[in-house]
Amino acid sequence: MGKKEEKIKRREFLVTLGAFISGSLFSSCKLEDLKNPKTMIKSPIRTNILRPPGAVPEEIFAQKCIRCGRCGEGCPYHCIHYFDVLNGGVFSGTPYINVLDTPCYLCMKCVYVCPTGSLVPCAKEEVRMGVAVINRQICVTWQQQKTGLICKTCFNVCPFAGVAIKIDHDFRPYIVEEYCTDCGICAYSCIADQYPENKGKKAIRIEPIRWKKIRKVKLEEIKKA
Repeated sequence: MGKKEEKIKRREFLVTLGAFISGSLFSSCKLEDLKNPKTMIKSPIRTNILRPPGAVPEEIFAQKCIRCGRCGEGCPYHCIHYFDVLNGGVFSGTPYINVLDTPCYLCMKCVYVCPTGSLVPCAKEEVRMGVAVINRQICVTWQQQKTGLICKTCFNVCPFAGVAIKIDHDFRPYIVEEYCTDCGICAYSCIADQYPENKGKKAIRIEPIRWKKIRKVKLEEIKKA
């Protein structure tokens, strides 16, 4: 079986799985109405584990996504993965990005191949995947009196350097949240984990934004789409 046939088989399986999950679990109720949100229906999105660009609010993502796998197939950086049943519950088969594994490089190919509108097309600067947070107690530049280092790695790799991330008068980086796409490139590239006292920890993490609106699209309008 060739690679093309394998992709088709996989896509057919994921579509069937998505239809089964959506039909059996979400046909008569909303995610927020389910009684046990701490088990199979709890969203697996968490620190550094984010949805791809343009994702609709998490509370309806599992209903709209048909698990076709097209977003991952179209990603040239292979940064999109899929939850399985063990770590995703009812969200199994839906896409996610682990920014510490491979961040999103904002090529935006995934949003244009999504057939259901689970990923809404938008400009790179409109992407809001999460909130970048700098731990000043770990950042080698914020702790330059102790480390003797001035690092500008996060600033240098940011696609919107000088806008989404800036440097203060002491060369210390800080995030401008309203302009940050939270692609995770800064967290992935952070060198703080190489400093012995940090014990392998990065100075930047990406916290997910839940219940967000994309391009001011109302939740009710997305549900009707």
